[in-house]
Amino acid sequence: MSQALLDLQRRIRSADDLHTVVRTMKTMAAVNIRQYERSLRSLDDYYRTVEMGLQAVLRERPAVAPSKRPRQAVLLVIGSDQGMVGRFNELVIDGVEVVYRQMQQDGDGCQLWVVGEKAAAGLAQRIGEADAAFRPPASAATITAAVQQLLLQFEKWRSRHGETRLLLFYNAPAMATHYRQLQSELLPPDDTWLAAMSGRRWPGRCLPLCASPWQPLFAALIAEYLFVSLFRAFAASLAAENAARLAAMQRAEKNIDEMRGAFRADYHTLRQNSVTEELFDVISGFEALSGER
Repeated sequence: MSQALLDLQRRIRSADDLHTVVRTMKTMAAVNIRQYERSLRSLDDYYRTVEMGLQAVLRERPAVAPSKRPRQAVLLVIGSDQGMVGRFNELVIDGVEVVYRQMQQDGDGCQLWVVGEKAAAGLAQRIGEADAAFRPPASAATITAAVQQLLLQFEKWRSRHGETRLLLFYNAPAMATHYRQLQSELLPPDDTWLAAMSGRRWPGRCLPLCASPWQPLFAALIAEYLFVSLFRAFAASLAAENAARLAAMQRAEKNIDEMRGAFRADYHTLRQNSVTEELFDVISGFEALSGER
């Protein structure tokens, strides 16, 4: 067998192995998407309960004074720890960069906190090194621990430097394998949102009564709101990351299929030419021998 045929055989085997890896990663991404989407749906009732608690508390004191925005902020960026996700990290960094440049112009203090090594690397190239870095959750079961670690770090920062805004940047699933970049200001709570909450009609016939002091109860509910919002952001980001990886693997699978088809066509053509040449050699030899006789 010629060296060219051996090379094509090696390429075909390599393409087959790569195709197996891509299909495995594609399957894992599809499974992970369902896992994180279930986590998102499971929080709907919890989030609704926290909202109703705030609504009940704000019925007692509906007039909430507008809160003064602190001059320092933490920009929390949730990205990915692994590659093969297309422009997943670049998209979320686009939104961060706009806010960061504006805060610099306004003279506000700004801390960059990032989740995921790939996002941290992209952030360092475009804006600067992150002030704090965190590992993203490995599964839906570990999101709670990741959120608690982040909240603990944020509380330490606030105890040392005073009141601080918390701005969140992450990607969330849109439809199928698409995603979109979202950003929200979690702290301090939006005054318009609180005012709308206090004026909302209570869903039941019996109005709630709050026996606990207003200030500690309100602070506890805001803490729960912060926890569930971060949990949902982590779950949404992980679902969007796997959606991006699924789309990338689908494109890679298509390219590999085309490459395998081209390799096989070249192999069959070369093999046929080789067989034809061997037949011509046999026929030529037979005719030469017959002529001598």
